[in-house]
Amino acid sequence: MFSYEDRCIYRRSPLIEVICQLRFPAILRIDAQAPAQFQEAIRGDYPQFSQRMENLPPRKEGGKLVPQGTQPNYQFLAKDNHWKVNLTKNFISLSTNHYTRWEDFAKRLDKVLAAFIRLYQPTYFERVGLRFINSISRRALELEGAQWRELLQPGFLGLLAEPDMKEQGVMGEGQRYDLPLAGGCRAKIQSAPAMMQRKDLRTQQEQQEAVFILDLDIYMSGQVEAPHAAAALQTAHLQADSIFRGAITPALHEAMDPMQP
Repeated sequence: MFSYEDRCIYRRSPLIEVICQLRFPAILRIDAQAPAQFQEAIRGDYPQFSQRMENLPPRKEGGKLVPQGTQPNYQFLAKDNHWKVNLTKNFISLSTNHYTRWEDFAKRLDKVLAAFIRLYQPTYFERVGLRFINSISRRALELEGAQWRELLQPGFLGLLAEPDMKEQGVMGEGQRYDLPLAGGCRAKIQSAPAMMQRKDLRTQQEQQEAVFILDLDIYMSGQVEAPHAAAALQTAHLQADSIFRGAITPALHEAMDPMQP
Protein backbone atom coordinates (compact mmCIF):
# COMPACT_ATOMS: atom_id res chain seq x y z
CA MET A 1 0.00 0.00 0.00
CA PHE A 2 2.92 2.36 0.68
CA SER A 3 5.73 3.34 -1.64
CA TYR A 4 8.99 4.87 -0.49
CA GLU A 5 10.40 5.83 -3.85
CA ASP A 6 11.97 9.23 -4.38
CA ARG A 7 9.48 12.07 -4.43
CA CYS A 8 8.40 13.43 -7.81
CA ILE A 9 6.03 16.06 -9.21
CA TYR A 10 3.52 15.28 -11.95
CA ARG A 11 3.09 17.64 -14.88
CA ARG A 12 -0.33 16.06 -15.47
CA SER A 13 -1.46 15.86 -11.87
CA PRO A 14 -4.96 14.52 -11.12
CA LEU A 15 -5.36 16.74 -8.03
CA ILE A 16 -8.56 18.77 -8.07
CA GLU A 17 -8.30 20.19 -4.53
CA VAL A 18 -5.85 20.32 -1.64
CA ILE A 19 -7.03 21.42 1.81
CA CYS A 20 -5.10 22.07 5.00
CA GLN A 21 -7.25 22.46 8.10
CA LEU A 22 -6.13 23.10 11.68
CA ARG A 23 -8.75 22.73 14.41
CA PHE A 24 -8.35 24.36 17.83
CA PRO A 25 -10.36 24.84 21.06
CA ALA A 26 -13.03 27.49 20.44
CA ILE A 27 -11.82 31.10 20.43
CA LEU A 28 -14.98 33.10 21.08
CA ARG A 29 -13.35 36.39 20.04
CA ILE A 30 -13.52 35.19 16.43
CA ASP A 31 -17.33 35.01 16.71
CA ALA A 32 -17.65 38.19 18.75
CA GLN A 33 -16.04 40.55 16.25
CA ALA A 34 -15.10 40.51 12.59
CA PRO A 35 -11.45 39.49 12.05
CA ALA A 36 -10.36 42.90 10.72
CA GLN A 37 -6.75 42.64 11.89
CA PHE A 38 -6.41 39.17 10.41
CA GLN A 39 -7.81 40.42 7.13
CA GLU A 40 -5.27 43.27 7.04
CA ALA A 41 -2.44 40.80 7.61
CA ILE A 42 -3.38 38.63 4.59
CA ARG A 43 -5.37 41.05 2.42
CA GLY A 44 -2.51 41.53 -0.03
CA ASP A 45 -2.79 37.87 -1.04
CA TYR A 46 -6.52 37.34 -0.33
CA PRO A 47 -8.35 40.59 -1.15
CA GLN A 48 -11.85 39.17 -1.60
CA PHE A 49 -13.90 38.77 1.59
CA SER A 50 -17.22 37.12 2.32
CA GLN A 51 -19.04 35.73 5.32
CA ARG A 52 -21.65 33.05 5.67
CA MET A 53 -23.51 31.54 8.61
CA GLU A 54 -23.12 27.77 8.80
CA ASN A 55 -25.07 25.28 10.89
CA LEU A 56 -23.19 23.65 13.75
CA PRO A 57 -23.54 19.86 14.13
CA PRO A 58 -26.17 18.91 16.77
CA ARG A 59 -25.03 17.88 20.25
CA LYS A 60 -26.34 14.75 21.97
CA GLU A 61 -28.02 15.41 25.31
CA GLY A 62 -30.00 12.80 27.23
CA GLY A 63 -30.22 10.57 24.19
CA LYS A 64 -31.54 13.38 22.01
CA LEU A 65 -29.87 15.52 19.36
CA VAL A 66 -30.01 19.18 20.34
CA PRO A 67 -29.46 21.87 17.67
CA GLN A 68 -26.39 24.05 18.25
CA GLY A 69 -27.35 27.01 16.12
CA THR A 70 -25.01 28.70 13.65
CA GLN A 71 -21.60 30.30 13.55
CA PRO A 72 -19.90 32.73 11.14
CA ASN A 73 -17.44 31.33 8.61
CA TYR A 74 -15.16 34.05 7.25
CA GLN A 75 -13.76 33.48 3.76
CA PHE A 76 -10.79 35.25 2.19
CA LEU A 77 -10.28 34.56 -1.51
CA ALA A 78 -7.25 35.26 -3.70
CA LYS A 79 -7.62 37.53 -6.71
CA ASP A 80 -7.30 34.57 -9.11
CA ASN A 81 -10.01 32.62 -7.18
CA HIS A 82 -7.68 29.60 -6.91
CA TRP A 83 -6.72 30.01 -3.23
CA LYS A 84 -9.03 30.37 -0.23
CA VAL A 85 -8.66 30.88 3.53
CA ASN A 86 -11.53 30.04 5.88
CA LEU A 87 -11.69 31.05 9.53
CA THR A 88 -14.21 30.08 12.22
CA LYS A 89 -14.00 29.98 16.02
CA ASN A 90 -12.90 26.31 15.74
CA PHE A 91 -10.67 26.06 12.68
CA ILE A 92 -8.56 27.80 10.09
CA SER A 93 -8.00 26.32 6.64
CA LEU A 94 -6.19 26.97 3.38
CA SER A 95 -7.42 25.32 0.19
CA THR A 96 -6.59 25.48 -3.50
CA ASN A 97 -7.74 23.99 -6.79
CA HIS A 98 -4.44 25.01 -8.38
CA TYR A 99 -1.87 22.94 -6.46
CA THR A 100 1.57 22.64 -8.05
CA ARG A 101 4.01 21.52 -5.38
CA TRP A 102 4.25 21.24 -1.60
CA GLU A 103 6.84 24.00 -1.22
CA ASP A 104 4.53 26.59 -2.81
CA PHE A 105 1.57 25.49 -0.71
CA ALA A 106 3.63 25.48 2.50
CA LYS A 107 4.94 28.99 1.79
CA ARG A 108 1.41 30.37 1.52
CA LEU A 109 0.31 28.42 4.58
CA ASP A 110 3.21 29.72 6.69
CA LYS A 111 2.12 33.32 6.07
CA VAL A 112 -1.52 32.64 6.94
CA LEU A 113 -0.68 30.64 10.06
CA ALA A 114 1.85 33.18 11.29
CA ALA A 115 -0.81 35.91 11.16
CA PHE A 116 -3.41 33.71 12.85
CA ILE A 117 -1.09 32.58 15.67
CA ARG A 118 0.16 36.13 16.31
CA LEU A 119 -3.37 37.57 16.54
CA TYR A 120 -5.29 34.77 18.26
CA GLN A 121 -2.61 32.78 20.13
CA PRO A 122 -4.27 29.33 20.10
CA THR A 123 -3.26 27.21 23.07
CA TYR A 124 -2.77 24.20 20.79
CA PHE A 125 -4.26 22.53 17.75
CA GLU A 126 -6.60 19.57 18.30
CA ARG A 127 -6.30 18.30 14.73
CA VAL A 128 -3.79 19.14 12.02
CA GLY A 129 -4.71 17.69 8.63
CA LEU A 130 -3.95 17.67 4.92
CA ARG A 131 -6.45 16.42 2.37
CA PHE A 132 -5.53 15.58 -1.21
CA ILE A 133 -8.50 14.95 -3.55
CA ASN A 134 -7.54 13.31 -6.85
CA SER A 135 -9.85 12.82 -9.81
CA ILE A 136 -8.10 10.48 -12.23
CA SER A 137 -9.28 11.01 -15.79
CA ARG A 138 -8.26 8.51 -18.45
CA ARG A 139 -9.32 10.97 -21.13
CA ALA A 140 -7.02 13.71 -19.81
CA LEU A 141 -4.12 11.26 -19.59
CA GLU A 142 -4.76 9.72 -23.01
CA LEU A 143 -5.46 6.33 -21.44
CA GLU A 144 -9.03 5.84 -22.64
CA GLY A 145 -8.42 2.24 -23.61
CA ALA A 146 -7.08 1.23 -20.19
CA GLN A 147 -9.01 -0.52 -17.41
CA TRP A 148 -8.84 0.85 -13.86
CA ARG A 149 -7.10 -2.33 -12.73
CA GLU A 150 -4.25 -1.45 -15.10
CA LEU A 151 -3.84 1.95 -13.44
CA LEU A 152 -4.57 1.41 -9.75
CA GLN A 153 -3.54 -1.23 -7.24
CA PRO A 154 -6.13 -3.87 -6.23
CA GLY A 155 -6.52 -2.68 -2.64
CA PHE A 156 -8.00 0.62 -3.85
CA LEU A 157 -10.34 -0.94 -6.43
CA GLY A 158 -12.41 -3.54 -4.58
CA LEU A 159 -14.52 -5.54 -7.04
CA LEU A 160 -13.14 -3.55 -9.96
CA ALA A 161 -9.86 -5.40 -9.47
CA GLU A 162 -11.53 -8.65 -10.57
CA PRO A 163 -10.62 -9.54 -14.19
CA ASP A 164 -14.20 -10.52 -15.09
CA MET A 165 -15.83 -7.39 -13.64
CA LYS A 166 -17.24 -5.01 -16.26
CA GLU A 167 -16.61 -1.36 -15.41
CA GLN A 168 -19.56 0.13 -17.26
CA GLY A 169 -22.29 1.32 -14.94
CA VAL A 170 -20.43 0.35 -11.73
CA MET A 171 -20.98 2.96 -9.01
CA GLY A 172 -20.82 2.75 -5.25
CA GLU A 173 -19.20 3.90 -2.05
CA GLY A 174 -15.93 2.24 -2.99
CA GLN A 175 -13.25 1.55 -0.41
CA ARG A 176 -13.07 3.43 2.91
CA TYR A 177 -10.30 3.02 5.44
CA ASP A 178 -9.21 4.76 8.63
CA LEU A 179 -5.77 3.52 9.63
CA PRO A 180 -2.74 4.47 11.72
CA LEU A 181 0.44 5.65 10.03
CA ALA A 182 4.00 6.23 11.09
CA GLY A 183 4.93 9.47 12.83
CA GLY A 184 1.73 9.67 14.89
CA CYS A 185 -0.53 10.28 11.87
CA ARG A 186 -3.74 8.62 10.79
CA ALA A 187 -5.29 8.39 7.34
CA LYS A 188 -8.86 8.42 6.11
CA ILE A 189 -8.77 7.00 2.60
CA GLN A 190 -11.68 6.89 0.16
CA SER A 191 -11.39 5.47 -3.33
CA ALA A 192 -14.24 4.93 -5.77
CA PRO A 193 -15.32 5.26 -9.40
CA ALA A 194 -17.49 8.29 -10.06
CA MET A 195 -19.09 10.35 -12.81
CA MET A 196 -17.87 13.91 -13.19
CA GLN A 197 -19.03 16.79 -15.37
CA ARG A 198 -16.16 17.97 -17.54
CA LYS A 199 -15.83 20.36 -20.47
CA ASP A 200 -14.53 18.84 -23.69
CA LEU A 201 -11.71 21.14 -24.80
CA ARG A 202 -12.41 20.40 -28.46
CA THR A 203 -16.17 20.96 -28.50
CA GLN A 204 -16.49 23.15 -25.36
CA GLN A 205 -19.50 21.00 -24.41
CA GLU A 206 -20.11 19.69 -20.89
CA GLN A 207 -19.94 15.90 -20.78
CA GLN A 208 -20.24 13.18 -18.18
CA GLU A 209 -16.99 11.31 -17.74
CA ALA A 210 -16.13 8.20 -15.72
CA VAL A 211 -13.26 9.09 -13.37
CA PHE A 212 -11.70 7.51 -10.31
CA ILE A 213 -11.62 9.47 -7.06
CA LEU A 214 -8.74 8.94 -4.65
CA ASP A 215 -9.30 11.05 -1.53
CA LEU A 216 -6.50 11.08 1.06
CA ASP A 217 -7.07 12.81 4.42
CA ILE A 218 -3.89 12.58 6.51
CA TYR A 219 -4.07 14.06 10.00
CA MET A 220 -2.55 14.24 13.46
CA SER A 221 -4.77 14.72 16.49
CA GLY A 222 -4.28 15.32 20.20
CA GLN A 223 -2.59 18.50 21.39
CA VAL A 224 -0.21 19.78 18.74
CA GLU A 225 1.56 22.88 20.02
CA ALA A 226 1.57 25.80 17.59
CA PRO A 227 5.38 25.73 17.06
CA HIS A 228 5.11 22.04 16.06
CA ALA A 229 2.28 22.45 13.54
CA ALA A 230 4.60 22.91 10.55
CA ALA A 231 6.51 19.71 11.37
CA ALA A 232 3.24 17.80 11.77
CA LEU A 233 2.08 18.98 8.34
CA GLN A 234 5.39 18.04 6.76
CA THR A 235 4.98 14.52 8.18
CA ALA A 236 1.40 14.36 6.85
CA HIS A 237 2.57 15.45 3.41
CA LEU A 238 5.23 12.73 3.25
CA GLN A 239 2.68 10.11 4.30
CA ALA A 240 0.17 11.27 1.66
CA ASP A 241 2.85 11.10 -1.03
CA SER A 242 3.79 7.58 0.03
CA ILE A 243 0.16 6.39 -0.07
CA PHE A 244 -0.52 7.93 -3.48
CA ARG A 245 2.59 6.39 -5.01
CA GLY A 246 1.60 3.03 -3.52
CA ALA A 247 -1.91 3.31 -4.97
CA ILE A 248 -0.91 3.73 -8.62
CA THR A 249 0.68 1.37 -11.12
CA PRO A 250 3.80 2.18 -13.18
CA ALA A 251 1.54 2.78 -16.20
CA LEU A 252 -0.38 5.56 -14.45
CA HIS A 253 2.81 6.98 -12.95
CA GLU A 254 4.36 7.37 -16.40
CA ALA A 255 1.17 8.75 -17.96
CA MET A 256 1.15 11.60 -15.44
CA ASP A 257 4.59 12.71 -16.69
CA PRO A 258 6.73 12.69 -13.52
CA MET A 259 9.63 15.06 -12.99
CA GLN A 260 12.09 15.71 -10.20
CA PRO A 261 10.98 18.36 -7.65
